[in-house]
Amino acid sequence: MEPHPIRLVVTDDLRRSRLTVFFRLLLSLPHIVWLLLWTVVVVFAAFVAWIAALVVGRLPDPFHRFLSAYVRYGTHVAAYLFLAGNPFPGFVGRAGSYPVDLEVAPPAPQSRWSIFFRPILGIPALLLAGAFSGSTSSGGGGGTIGTAGFLGWFASLVRGRMPEGLRGLLAYSIRYVAQTYGYLFLLTSRYPDADPAEPVLERPLDHPIRLVAEGDLRRSRLTVLFRLLLYLPHAVWLLLWGIAVFFAAIANWFVALVRGRPAAPLHRFLAAYVRYATHVSAFLYLVANPFPGFTGRPGSYPVELVIGEPERQSRWVTGFRLLLALPAFLLLSALNAAFGISAILAWFHSLVLGRTRPGLRGLGSYALRYAGQVYAYLLLLTSRYPHSAPPA
Repeated sequence: MEPHPIRLVVTDDLRRSRLTVFFRLLLSLPHIVWLLLWTVVVVFAAFVAWIAALVVGRLPDPFHRFLSAYVRYGTHVAAYLFLAGNPFPGFVGRAGSYPVDLEVAPPAPQSRWSIFFRPILGIPALLLAGAFSGSTSSGGGGGTIGTAGFLGWFASLVRGRMPEGLRGLLAYSIRYVAQTYGYLFLLTSRYPDADPAEPVLERPLDHPIRLVAEGDLRRSRLTVLFRLLLYLPHAVWLLLWGIAVFFAAIANWFVALVRGRPAAPLHRFLAAYVRYATHVSAFLYLVANPFPGFTGRPGSYPVELVIGEPERQSRWVTGFRLLLALPAFLLLSALNAAFGISAILAWFHSLVLGRTRPGLRGLGSYALRYAGQVYAYLLLLTSRYPHSAPPA
C-alpha cells in the first residue's frame, strides 16, 4: 500500500529543557488562544471549501494551503504542549519548521459522493481520534496524548529527556488525529490509518515480552455476531484462574525477594495465564478469529505473546514493583480506551464485510503487546519496563 498522503515526520532528539518543561502549559497559552481564533475562521473556510470541492471535484489550491497550514500548526502545538517536541513553535504552521512536522500531499481529484458524505464517513475516525485526544475517553481522561504528556512531564523534569516510548506513543496518536482532520477537511480522500506499523522509532527494541500476530483479516460473521456470548466461558475461567494467580504472584514476589530471581514453576504458571489472557482478549476484540483454547499453551493461537525464561532481577526493583508499575497501568488505561473503540468499529466492519481493517487489527495488536508487557512486569516475568511506543 502506498504511504498515506498525510505523514508525520519526527526529527526530535528527545532532549528537553527542564525550565521550559516546567512552564510548558504557561508557554503554550499564546498558541492555544491563537489556535482557537484560527479554528473559528477554519469552520467557515471548511464549509466553503466543501461546497467548492463538490463543484470542481477536488479541493481548490488556496483552501488546501490554508487548511493544511491549520492542521500542521495544530500538530506543532500539540507536539510542543505534550512534550513530543522541545522548541517553541511558530504561529503559521509552515512546513518543515518543527521537529515534529506534518507532510501533506498536493490536492488530488476526489469522488463527489465521498466529498458529499465526508462529515458522516468521518464519524468513526473522529471517535477513535477522540480516544487518542481524550474527548471520548471514559471518565473524562486525557486520552493517550494527555496521559503520555503528563507522564512525560515528570520524566523530562527529572532526566532532562523525554522517554522514547512516550514520545513514540505521542507521535502515533498525534499522527492519527492529524490524518482524521485532514480527511474531514478534504485534504485527502484516504481514510486515516490506525495501523501503528509505520515506524516512529529510530530502531527496533529488543524486549523479552513481544507479540507475534499472524492469520489473515477474514472474520466469520456468525462468530462475530455472537462474539460476546462466546467469550463468557473464557470470562469465567479467567476469573477462577485469576484467583490462583493472585496467590501465586504473592508467593513469586517473596521468592524473588529472597533468591533474586522468580521460581521457575511459578514463572511458567504466571506466563501461561498472561498468554491465555492475551489469546482471549485477541478473540474478544476481533484481533484474531479462531476460538482460543483454555490453557494458554505457547504457539496455540495466531496472536501469541512470547515470554522469555526466568531472569535475575534487582531486589530493590522487585520490592517496589507494584508502585513502579502504576505509570504503566495509567498509560494502559488510556490505550485501552482507544482499543475498545477500535474493537467496536471492527465488529461492525467484520459483520458487514466479513473481514476487519488492517489498521484496526494493528492497533489491537499494539494494545495487546503493551498490556502483555505491563502484566508481565507486574507479575515479575521480566524486569524490563513496558515500552509504550508502537512497533518499529
